[in-house]
Amino acid sequence: MTLADLAACLLVLGLSAYLVLGGADFGAGLWDLTAGGPERGARVRGIVKFGMGPVWEANHVWLIFVLVVCWTAFPTAFGSITSTLYVPLFAAAIGIIFRGSAFALRGEAATIAEARVLGGTFALSSVLVPFFLGAAVGGIASGRVPVGNASGDALTSWWNPTSVTVGLTTVAVGAHLAAVFLAADSIRARQPDMVQAFRARALGSGVVSGLLAIVGLFVVRDDARSLYDGLTSGGGLALVCASAVGGLVTLGLEWRRRFDWARYTAALSVAAIVAGWAVAQRPYVLPGRLTLHQAAASHATLVALLISAAVGMLLLIPSLWYLFRLVLRGKLDTRFGPLTAGDPRAGS
Repeated sequence: MTLADLAACLLVLGLSAYLVLGGADFGAGLWDLTAGGPERGARVRGIVKFGMGPVWEANHVWLIFVLVVCWTAFPTAFGSITSTLYVPLFAAAIGIIFRGSAFALRGEAATIAEARVLGGTFALSSVLVPFFLGAAVGGIASGRVPVGNASGDALTSWWNPTSVTVGLTTVAVGAHLAAVFLAADSIRARQPDMVQAFRARALGSGVVSGLLAIVGLFVVRDDARSLYDGLTSGGGLALVCASAVGGLVTLGLEWRRRFDWARYTAALSVAAIVAGWAVAQRPYVLPGRLTLHQAAASHATLVALLISAAVGMLLLIPSLWYLFRLVLRGKLDTRFGPLTAGDPRAGS
């Protein structure tokens, strides 16, 4: 395995972690959006705040990790991607900023109207951000990003059948992960009605995610044939099958209310499909246009990056592990309560 391959493995690791952890945060925002009116949705929003409060900022470290590894290890690809896909990437960045600000400031609103605007901003951004990020991934995977500065079409590079399907699937997967995590949080909060509510959401969103994944294969077959061939043969097929099995196991665990284990199988299912995408388009970074080794930075740069990443991981992984350990043990929990517009518990 070459240094470029190791850097690519770091990208797959970072993307998987962000899709699982950051995706669950975004999915929680979707359940906030669809919870209902101030009274009917108050308990759902209370669990969202209860579950997200201690970890939502930490989860986005993986996005920074992916960006740094990509621009350092594969600068030509990074420049091509960001200049062609600037519309969805800029929209996602703005959404992340507004989402975080709204979540933090909900409890500081002076009026009910301001609280509702902040709540709506948080919830709507939570849906739009994963869609735009998924659409950008779809543009890359379907070969719509050429090499060069802004060489691709600013619209069709991300607004196409593959991108739209990947974007919608990303939203659905995030919603499913969030429902699983929030069901487990509801158990910790001793709220049996919310356990049942999020169990139903987990089962429903899991089925929707699976159906979108199946539909996506047919879309990719017609829109991005090389990607489809990679996903339905060799290592790509094995990882797609692993993801499907993981999804079915997760649904079974959700049915039996084993949300502690369902969190892990759901995460493995997501990681498998990210790895499957990477294997399917190997050896390309930009399918059909730029290979991994053509895009790689110099040997010295890759060595420095890998050493820095290794040192960073020695600090990052134990820190995140300890944070999640404290959360799962209830050490960072705040008192659960229904969350209504203007409630001071709305902030982080």
